Amino acid sequence: MKLIAYRRWLRTPNVDGSRFRKFCTRRRNLELDNENDSHFVYVLEQIVRGNQSWKIAFNNSSISGNIEPHHVEKVLIRTLDDSRLALRFFNFLGLHRNFHHSTASFCILIHSLLQNNLFWPASSLLQTLLLRGLNPHQIFENFFESYKKYKFSSSSGFDMLIQHYVQNKRVMDGVLVVNLMRDYGLLPEVRTLSALLNALARIRKFRQVLELFDTLVNAGVKPDCYIYTVVVKCLCELKDFNKAKEIINQAEGNGCSLSIVTYNVFINGLCKSKRVWEAVEVKRSLGEKGLKADLVTYCTLVLGLCRIQEFEVGMEMMDEMIELGYVPSEAAVSGLIEGLIKMGSIEGAFELLNKVGKLGVVPNLFVYNSMINSLCKTGKLEEAELLFSVMAERGLNPNDVTYTILIDGFGRRAKLDVAFYYFNKMIECGISATVYSYNSMINCQCKFGKMKMAELLFKEMVDKGLKPTVATYTSLISGYCKDGLVPKAFKLYHEMTGKGIAPNTVTFTALICGLCQINKMAEASKLFDEMVELKILPNEVTYNVLIEGHCREGNTTRAFELLDEMIKKGLSPDTYTYRPLIAGLCSTGRVSEAKEFINDLHHKHQRLDELCYTALLQGFCKEGRIKEALVARQEMVGRGLQMDLVSYAVLISGALNQNDRILFELLREMHGKGMQPDNVIYTILIDGFIKSGNLKKAFEFWYIMIGEGYVPNSVTYTALVNGLFKAGYVNEAKLLFKRMLVGEAIPNHITYGCFLDHLTKEGNMENALQLHNAMLQGSFANTVTYNILIRGYCQIGKFQEAAKLLDVMIGIGMVPDCITYSTFIYEYCKRGNVDAAMDMWECMLQRGLKPDRVVFNFLIHACCLNGELDRALQLRNDMMLRGLKPTQSTYHSLMVQLAQRARLTQVQ
Repeated sequence: MKLIAYRRWLRTPNVDGSRFRKFCTRRRNLELDNENDSHFVYVLEQIVRGNQSWKIAFNNSSISGNIEPHHVEKVLIRTLDDSRLALRFFNFLGLHRNFHHSTASFCILIHSLLQNNLFWPASSLLQTLLLRGLNPHQIFENFFESYKKYKFSSSSGFDMLIQHYVQNKRVMDGVLVVNLMRDYGLLPEVRTLSALLNALARIRKFRQVLELFDTLVNAGVKPDCYIYTVVVKCLCELKDFNKAKEIINQAEGNGCSLSIVTYNVFINGLCKSKRVWEAVEVKRSLGEKGLKADLVTYCTLVLGLCRIQEFEVGMEMMDEMIELGYVPSEAAVSGLIEGLIKMGSIEGAFELLNKVGKLGVVPNLFVYNSMINSLCKTGKLEEAELLFSVMAERGLNPNDVTYTILIDGFGRRAKLDVAFYYFNKMIECGISATVYSYNSMINCQCKFGKMKMAELLFKEMVDKGLKPTVATYTSLISGYCKDGLVPKAFKLYHEMTGKGIAPNTVTFTALICGLCQINKMAEASKLFDEMVELKILPNEVTYNVLIEGHCREGNTTRAFELLDEMIKKGLSPDTYTYRPLIAGLCSTGRVSEAKEFINDLHHKHQRLDELCYTALLQGFCKEGRIKEALVARQEMVGRGLQMDLVSYAVLISGALNQNDRILFELLREMHGKGMQPDNVIYTILIDGFIKSGNLKKAFEFWYIMIGEGYVPNSVTYTALVNGLFKAGYVNEAKLLFKRMLVGEAIPNHITYGCFLDHLTKEGNMENALQLHNAMLQGSFANTVTYNILIRGYCQIGKFQEAAKLLDVMIGIGMVPDCITYSTFIYEYCKRGNVDAAMDMWECMLQRGLKPDRVVFNFLIHACCLNGELDRALQLRNDMMLRGLKPTQSTYHSLMVQLAQRARLTQVQ
């Protein structure tokens, strides 16, 4: 308005000179400010996109002292092509500069992230924005202004806002946003509306559901079957069945294919209002609509007929469902039996049981079996056995189902001897074991690592002419995968599919888990894709296994993509999902992000357990941030979780070698809570003091541990033996090893590895080889022990012997790792034999192993010393392409060689 006024004033012929000069000056200053502002934003953008450290750049007071929220908004707009970079810049300012972002910045970045399908960071950002306490009007206005002003192609931000309000139980705020969107000509996605309407129905806002439904339909929304279903449900709750029927007719008229679920909701509403005969008519009309009544339909009608005392018709309905092959629910059978007994129709109740018996269940055992099954599932095994005894007292003979229930119940809780007792008793009683009883026996053996017994049972089952099912094969496959015998698991999988037995979700999940455990993530991902192609739906466990595998490998980006994917598919993440994600962020040096992730989950009311927080504590401790770990511990306790021995063990491990005061405060705190350190904590203390060179303190805790009545285990002994060897107390180490043999602790491969390591370092390869052969016989040899021997031979220059060991190792099915090849490469490089080192490098890559920074630095340094700068630079580029950042050592080697080349060029 001012500029317009100035222009009119300038047009007047009589102009005051001084006022005109002032106006010109002000205008020039304004233009200069705008020009400076644009230049400042340009500088910020160059910093963000450049390679310079942001911390260094923002230490410049001319940058940090002048940056304002509107500058950040402009930078975010300029970086819409790289929303991840924009997010990093946004988080950097907030976390490292305590910068207070504007609401507009939040909205711009959320729209940008969603436009690029980065849902999780967008969701996290939106949750943070909501914590500012802005009302829905304010947030929507900012969302809409940025959406319209910067012409974002996706309106998903508004959907996410509604979904967040729904998730945070602010359903009415979600409704408000929908109405505001409608006012501005926007409509949410149908799935968002479905979630909102269902949320309203859950809080019994039935009339609001109907009002919103009418409004949205008038605005042009085409409801899907889920929306129609919730509307029908609300009308039934309001007992407006005529309108419910109209809605169903409307849906059918609009070409919407309603599922049986919608009609079941309608039938349930009618039955609850005792309008059962109308419900029966609805069921009869299903055939005309191309639908079939399912188990829910029949059970609902049976219970409805029981409610109006029409037990004979209920019996007819039960007969019909049984003839169709449906197994009636316990509630339907119990309801009908209870009604018949109340009427004094005992014969009718038994008649019903007899009819149910046609499904293969002995009629008068149905109720008992159901009760025993419920007791076993809830872990009440003693009560289940007592009920089993009562059956015999009443002259009721258990059948194969009864025994299978007991076998499965005891087997699942590791009571394998009791499971065998009932299995054998069943056969002694003349009851033939079925495929289901064998499946229960095989499953519990596999679950607890008894694979030889599982194989014997499998053979026995086949010999008896019983055909294994997918459950049989899946149990064995899962057992092999748990033992690391993945090739054997796949062999069995191909045998199963070769017999025409289709795998299920559990089968694929077991195989994927096996591949993840041996770090074959590419194969695991390929198998997951194959599973989806076969239209076998992955469940929460499948996603959890894959997420954990990627996190273990350090690929948290893919892990979080899988988290988004599973949520999008309607699956519910739990503590088993979140725990590896937290641990994965921590293991890749992103502990602060892990803490932020936990806080986001807490704000979303996601329940986390002690192990999730313990993973965070471990992350802080590994980075030496013990004080931050203690703060996180306080937050954990403040959120209703208790510190357990595992949590204390992590904190004690972190406090070792950093702060004795904190260490002993933790031990005192444990004592004050009546918690005694266990074997694990004592072993951590002993190992920690050994690693710091304080053998005296380590042995003090050793004697305290023994004095408290704890028996040292293999790990404790091994820590002390290793410490004594490293300190040069060889005889003392041998004496302690003899004491270990006399006691209850059995030496493991690490214990023997300590002796092997000592012998190879002394160059005593003959004795080292003898010890290793003995270890092979006792199944103690593994990749680590072979690596120790290979290192020993390489250190004394016997590369041929080392290579033979590598061949033997591969020949017996033991997989070499990155350290195996790195040992060869290092020793070749040390001796200047770069070509041999590169040959081993190629072998390592061909085996699919991922080199680390250490082996890259070995080769780069050796190439530089050998004058092969181009090869060294090529390795540096390969290193960076693999996501590994060069270290100071890398650049030092390259800079020295570059300097030498420059001097030679000058001389020439």
